[in-house]
Amino acid sequence: MAKRQEATERRQVISGNKRKRLEGLTGYLADPGARDFDRLVYERVRLGMMSALTVNRSLTFSDLKNLLQTTDGNLSVHARKLEDAGYVACKKSFAGRFPRTEYRLTPKGRRALERYLDHMEALIRATREE
Repeated sequence: MAKRQEATERRQVISGNKRKRLEGLTGYLADPGARDFDRLVYERVRLGMMSALTVNRSLTFSDLKNLLQTTDGNLSVHARKLEDAGYVACKKSFAGRFPRTEYRLTPKGRRALERYLDHMEALIRATREE
């Protein structure tokens, strides 16, 4: 019984120390409105898509599919979620008789990716500080 209570107290002290370090962070985590982690950006395919679109003005569906090494269905579902959130814009056209879908990152998407990266940098700094 005493060992269980001692272990609980030890966990509370460790949690308190980590919380204090995180509360002292500047940047993304210091903004109370931005403390919610953007799960939409977090997923691997969506993060890869947004990152690729940051360094390229636009990319086609085929370019993204090859770059991210994913399936048509998987990419289309993730692209739709980003499009619905207003993070990417989709333009559909035809190149000859073939459909062509191009994606570009919107200003809202760029801000969301920057917030996500700020969040990750703050967490990395917090875990490295002792």
